[in-house]
Amino acid sequence: MTETARGLGEFDFAGDDHVVPFHVEGLDVRGRAVQLGPMLDAILERHNYPLPVARLVAETVVLTVLLGTSLKFEGKLIVQTQGDGPVDLVVADFSTPDRVRAYARYSEEALAAAEQGGRTQPHELLGKGVLAFTIDQGAHMQRYQGIVELDGATLEEIAGAYFRQSEQIPTKVRLGVAELLDRDENGKPRHRWRAGGMVAQFLPDAPERMRQPDLPGGDGDEGEALQLFAEDDLWSEAKVMVETIDTDELTDPTVGTERLLYRLFHERGVRVYQPQAVYDRCSCSREKIRGVLAGLDSDDIESSIEDGEVKVTCEFCSTTYRFEASEVRPQ
Repeated sequence: MTETARGLGEFDFAGDDHVVPFHVEGLDVRGRAVQLGPMLDAILERHNYPLPVARLVAETVVLTVLLGTSLKFEGKLIVQTQGDGPVDLVVADFSTPDRVRAYARYSEEALAAAEQGGRTQPHELLGKGVLAFTIDQGAHMQRYQGIVELDGATLEEIAGAYFRQSEQIPTKVRLGVAELLDRDENGKPRHRWRAGGMVAQFLPDAPERMRQPDLPGGDGDEGEALQLFAEDDLWSEAKVMVETIDTDELTDPTVGTERLLYRLFHERGVRVYQPQAVYDRCSCSREKIRGVLAGLDSDDIESSIEDGEVKVTCEFCSTTYRFEASEVRPQ
């Protein structure tokens, strides 16, 4: 599908759970922005995570949909943290064109100790480990994986380090999560989650603009060097703009994605494109689970049988599949 740029006011706003691609012509910046509401609520509600864990999952989901919706082929993006902290695993995956799922694994005892000690920052919860980005294009294609160490205070800092090291594209990431306590239409207390994020990348038409110029007095021409520095200042300007976004702006439904982009970049000529919806949809199925069980040896199958059946619960969507022992025992 060809993306068509439109001006503010020419369309209905994207709203929640829609990723909005954008282009800031005056800064040679392209990116994607999103606000998540009901979709994120559905993912977090079924797991009932403690608040610090829920926030980590929410940020991971935002990052995953921002990157996953940029895929130009049929496949899957998996974003996964693995560390030695209280939350030893957080994973979210995006299956084209629009399916998202996520879950986390944590130690209740270690998490309680961390909360009691006030150690609930992302780097304290995740510990030492890695953040991995895996692109899976199907059974007949080789997987691509990029890995970066968990050495930042926030997930957005760690993701930024990945782009600098692996993609070599100047990139700025902003992520925000908000917990809302309000009342429903019947006046009953209600708990909701919202999250938002933005990825902005410096992608000039002339690749040499990303080259660090020679300093005046070196081998390069002084005028050329000064011009290159001036052009690089455009990326510095874009980064500063993105850094000014606070969590309230990222998550406030009365602001919305398009209005936020306009606030930031209207003086530089921001254009937005057709939004892409994302949905809480797991890819598990009875057939897939049966296939996994078929790959187990007889001892593993027998040890899994309870009361004449095997029960398998999907870690992502919490759906439980039940199989009679006769269905899964090797013939």
